Parts: sequence; structure tokens; C-alpha cells
Amino acid sequence: MKLVVANLFRLAALALLLILLFRTEWLSFLLVPLTSNNAPAVYTRNSLASLAGGHLQLVIGSIVCSAVLAVVGGIFVTRESGADFLPLSRAIANAGQTFPPVAVLALAVPATGFGAMPTLIALFLYGLLPIFENTVAGLKQVSPQVLDAADGMGMNGTQRLLRVELPLALPLILEGLKVATVINIGTATIGSTVAAKGLGEVIIAGLISDNTAFILQGGLIVGLMAVLIYDAMGLVEAAITRRIGLRAA
Repeated sequence: MKLVVANLFRLAALALLLILLFRTEWLSFLLVPLTSNNAPAVYTRNSLASLAGGHLQLVIGSIVCSAVLAVVGGIFVTRESGADFLPLSRAIANAGQTFPPVAVLALAVPATGFGAMPTLIALFLYGLLPIFENTVAGLKQVSPQVLDAADGMGMNGTQRLLRVELPLALPLILEGLKVATVINIGTATIGSTVAAKGLGEVIIAGLISDNTAFILQGGLIVGLMAVLIYDAMGLVEAAITRRIGLRAA
């Protein structure tokens, strides 16, 4: 029964997202009451589907870069040779999360210009912490007995890492990746303040014109994408961990 309810929710959320992206006019009767002075209820300045595509490009690009650096960094600081760098690495990852993205944009624009690059930098920094911390936690939770058994089988350090430690840490690493992705989907809306293509454009247009209908459209699309992508990543995580004989985090 729970599975049926979950699947119905997924289908309903996906249907609503597709309507918002491609047939927003079907919801005009709900949006018109949120406007005033005969303002348009549906955002038409740019294609919502195109803006959503640009939004996802920012998120995917930043998450890939964050994941590479965070996982490599997590592996490094959990090796004996890099253990002394754990406090510094953790401080850098925390700084990326706590430093306001708007401030990052303000600092990046003079160096990189307007557009996608300042937003990618801000999102990259924002996505480091959850992936880094989960990588470190996942690798540190591997039982010493398991590591001793791997050594007893004649594995070298690289083989032990690839065949034993990373597979066992995978559920936590994937959980960090999911969290970082959802965070960045929401945070990417600020990119429109520096001319990056994304759904923040719709929300900002609504704020400037005092049009709640625009704000609702942009917010709903971002929220639905976050929920559906998180859910899809959870299903992928469960499939991967089942395949290698582990339980999801």
C-alpha cells in the first residue's frame, strides 16, 4: 500500500511539473486570482522549460565539480599521509557552506563577469560540505577487522580502497550527494541576479512586479524538481547498494 501511495505521489508531482513547464496556461484559473491590475498570470518572457534546463545545467555542473573534489579530499584526509590535513579541509568545506552565496557572486562577478560562471562557483562551494563530510564518515566507519581481512588477502592500499572501503562507504557518499544536489537546486535561483539562466528569473520578475503568480510558478517548479530529483537519486542509490550487497544509508 505504501508503495502504491508513493508511486501515485511521484506521478502526481511529475504531472504537475510537466504542466507547469509546458502547459502553464492550463492553470491560469488558479493563478489569475494571485495577480492584480490585469497583470499576466503566466510567465511568458522566456520558456519555462528552457529556464528549467538552464537551471539544471548549473546544478549538475557544480555538483560534478563538488563531488570530484570532495570525494578525492575525503579519501586523502582518511589516509595516514593526509590525516593531519583533516581539520584544514573540514574548515574549508565549512567555509564554503557558511559563506553567503550572494557574497560569493559579488566577489566572483568582477573576476569572471556576469552569467553562469559566478553561479557555478557559488554552487560549487555550497555543495562541498555534505559530500566531503559523508565521504569522511563513510570511510571512517569501515570496520578495522574488514581492513585487516583485506590486508590479509594481499590487497595493496589502492585495491583495498577501491574494492573494500569505497563500496562500503558508498551509501553515505550517495546520501551526501543527494543532499548537496537538493541544496543547490534551491540555491541556484540566485544565479538570475547575475544574468545566469535559471528559474530565479521567474521569481525575481514576480518580486519586481509584485506578481505572486510568477513567484508561485518559479517556486513550485524548483520545489517539484528538488523533490523528484531527490526521490530519483534515492531509487538509484537503493539499486546500486542492493547490487553490491549493501543497505542504503
